[in-house]
Amino acid sequence: MFYSFSPLNQSINNLFYTSRLIKSFVEIMKLDFSGLESSAPLYGGPNELLCDGFSAAPSFDLPVTSDFDGFQKNSIQMVKPAKGTTTLAFIFKEGVMVAADSRASMGGYISSQSVKKIIEINPYMLGTMAGGAADCQFWHRNLGIKCRLHELANKRRISVTGASKLLANILYSYRGMGLSVGTMIAGWDEKGPGLYYVDSEGGRLKGTKFSVGSGSPYAYGVLDSGYKYDLTIDEAAELARRAIYHATFRDGASGGVASVYHVGPTGWTKLSGDDVGELHYSYYPVEPAVVEQEMTEAVAA
Repeated sequence: MFYSFSPLNQSINNLFYTSRLIKSFVEIMKLDFSGLESSAPLYGGPNELLCDGFSAAPSFDLPVTSDFDGFQKNSIQMVKPAKGTTTLAFIFKEGVMVAADSRASMGGYISSQSVKKIIEINPYMLGTMAGGAADCQFWHRNLGIKCRLHELANKRRISVTGASKLLANILYSYRGMGLSVGTMIAGWDEKGPGLYYVDSEGGRLKGTKFSVGSGSPYAYGVLDSGYKYDLTIDEAAELARRAIYHATFRDGASGGVASVYHVGPTGWTKLSGDDVGELHYSYYPVEPAVVEQEMTEAVAA
């Protein structure tokens, strides 16, 4: 059996059901506001009685200072959590060596021991993380997208100089907004190896040897004592690994795994990822204790 309805009947039925639905909704939404009534009047100021029973938003005085921007920056520094890491990179005759630890911390709290602080921007370029983990990861991924778009538009890979300038321009546009980024952009392009330091203030510095993070003073001590331009890949990797280890040994905010990458004419390669606890015993093996006099059990007569 089939039922047929004219357009007029359908419109009347739709209107009927819509009115029933609205009526039911209104009945459900009836609220009781009796509990919100207050017998005492609300005041917005010392002598001001406001109507409708609602108080005005509280007002407060701005700090008395001639340099409000400086006051704001100091206030941000007071509540900013303490962070720590150790990253390093240096140029030698075979390319660029990049190394970092893997500990994520906030003050005395260690949240992770397996953070990847060396991010692959493209097959020929790496970026290091120091500062806020979220800020560094997001802007490195964003930089990787921009580098790929540049490659598609220009039919050639972007240079290390261009990539670092892109990142510096982006961070400069967000200066003073709370970003925390201290990164190194290392890679190989048509001109050979390149290394730049970029921070969240928009600063950009070209160099041959950098270390960033709370453990960088200790890493610099090892790098300055062992760095030479004529190092082989194995020697450079060992120098970077040893610098990261000594930084983690002295700096409580650094630790986990010492990852070492090499960037050469054919792209980047991960050389090693060693636990710093095991590195400690490889650099300083435990010597067996010398027993001066061994006590033996007396034989019964």
